[in-house]
Amino acid sequence: MSVALRAPATVASALADAAQRLDASEARLLLAHALGASRAQLVAHPERTLAGAVPDRFAALVARRAAGEPIAYLVGEREFWSLALHVTPAVLIPRPETEALIERALERLPRSEACSVLELGTGSGAIAIALARERPQARIVATDISEEALAVARDNAARHGVDIAFVRGDWLDAVGAGRRFDLVVSNPPYVCTRDPHLGRGDLRFEPRVALDGGDDGLDCIRRIVREAREHLSPGGWLALEHGHDQAPACREILVAAGYGAVESCVDLAGLPRVCVGRRAH
Repeated sequence: MSVALRAPATVASALADAAQRLDASEARLLLAHALGASRAQLVAHPERTLAGAVPDRFAALVARRAAGEPIAYLVGEREFWSLALHVTPAVLIPRPETEALIERALERLPRSEACSVLELGTGSGAIAIALARERPQARIVATDISEEALAVARDNAARHGVDIAFVRGDWLDAVGAGRRFDLVVSNPPYVCTRDPHLGRGDLRFEPRVALDGGDDGLDCIRRIVREAREHLSPGGWLALEHGHDQAPACREILVAAGYGAVESCVDLAGLPRVCVGRRAH
């Protein structure tokens, strides 16, 4: 008795099967990664046969995504500020709202003069690298408590040809006493410890240390605000990302610590996500 053989999978059939479990755009992204091809090539050649280990590799990616694992970790990359950045589970996935922090920082850095920048909690290096690309004359130091995260950041800096000094350490402790900067910038942990979102979606897979900001989400922000003043040059700026509902509290923390010109800034969605303050001369 003859047995009918299943036809080899094609781009079109594999995407159709995956679409039963995933969003179609996510399925295309994962198949392009499994094939080592572009999404445009998938569209142009839906009849292409998936050979060798590709079907199994794609099936494994689909299963992991269906279980909630972030796309960025599955493909090992996320775009930020038009830069393709390598990401792993050792680092927070860069998000579009953080681009508002880049914009506010750039407004406070000279375009053609030497300046110094300190980024705290660099993770993938996204913020430091974006600033280095936009202000090549800036001397940038970026810190993180995780050596695994710093390895990712160093790799990304090398990929984009920027010179950044990466230092391991706990917030301002990493740079030592007496060192001053024109700008200190950070996207610190600001999610409340008991926030249920920490157990949902992508956040389940991201490093907890990069998310958990304590009982009210402001522990790290308070520490940075307190310690950064002694590391800012006269007239230097502190710029912090925070949660969409934390702007009033962040402004209050900055004012109480003696910063001037304190203001909140919105992201592209119109939500207040960045707070800035200036050290008096």
